[in-house]
Amino acid sequence: MERTGDITPYIPQRPPFVMVDELLFDGAAITRTTFVVKADNIFLQHGRLEAAALVENIAQTAAAGAGYKAVLHQEAVKVGFIGAIKGLKVFALPALGDTLVTETKLVNTVFNVSIVEGVVKRGDEVLATCEMKIFLQP
Repeated sequence: MERTGDITPYIPQRPPFVMVDELLFDGAAITRTTFVVKADNIFLQHGRLEAAALVENIAQTAAAGAGYKAVLHQEAVKVGFIGAIKGLKVFALPALGDTLVTETKLVNTVFNVSIVEGVVKRGDEVLATCEMKIFLQP
């Protein structure tokens, strides 16, 4: 796949709750997005993005991959909900203007539940990691 410009066709979220800017890559198990921390972000506090935004960024990266596949197959983009977060580690919080690259790896899917591993980076620096269970509406 080629990089996408507008992410909104692939995710159910809408501003001001969009935490991904562009889909960089989507494969069978790996999805990669970018996100630039902007001044109007609802999770920006004292020039830093809150940890909750990193969790949402991971979830929306997984959603972008699922949404991209749905659009390719001419299906509706499904709404997903975070069901559980396991092993969340936040090493640093990004600052205003930082560009994040987030990657999710699909570990398993059973019925409408997907388990993904997510990593958020700023350059080569790992900012956050976790495993996430996501429930998709049928």
